[in-house]
Amino acid sequence: MAEREQLDDRTLVERILGGDRDLFGVLVARYEKRVVNYVYRITHRYEEAHDLTQEIFVKVYLALDRYDPKYQFSTWLFRIAQNSAIDALRKKSIAEVPLARQVSEEENGNKEREFADDGVSPYRALKNKQLSAAIDDAVLKLPPDYRELIQLRHFAELSYEEIASMKKLPLGTVKNKLFRARNLLKEALGSYVEPL
Repeated sequence: MAEREQLDDRTLVERILGGDRDLFGVLVARYEKRVVNYVYRITHRYEEAHDLTQEIFVKVYLALDRYDPKYQFSTWLFRIAQNSAIDALRKKSIAEVPLARQVSEEENGNKEREFADDGVSPYRALKNKQLSAAIDDAVLKLPPDYRELIQLRHFAELSYEEIASMKKLPLGTVKNKLFRARNLLKEALGSYVEPL
């Protein structure tokens, strides 16, 4: 089993296409969390990100014979993930849902709330939640090309070279745009960043 996990992506694809279909599970295990995270950053819907990720891996499996080994497998995979997430956003009409509803005293009763002790103080948990929301908001406010590069680099964890290949941009351009995007994020998150 460990030997299978040590194989590089191109070898895995070659062996899957050669008939060892069980090896596809190794590719899924290798990339699933990164794809879910990347799709979530595009859709902002946790359950939908998981569902879409399953659909993405089905698409990848069915199109595996069209993968060109000249390119990184991850670049091809994340291009499919990006297109699938964008298509899902286009097709999905967003229904307005009330944020809160009135709860009658009968429903509410005098139930005491129980909080799980996960080892994080309520203050720290609140600060983490605020920071996470601020980061999400700051990323959403970036120009679309910067936002996409940040998502690919930091949420999908692609290398600079993989991003350059996927976006068909020179490596220097990718690095330059990411540098500018990070500076914009630093400015937007200035109140959250503690001085050194």
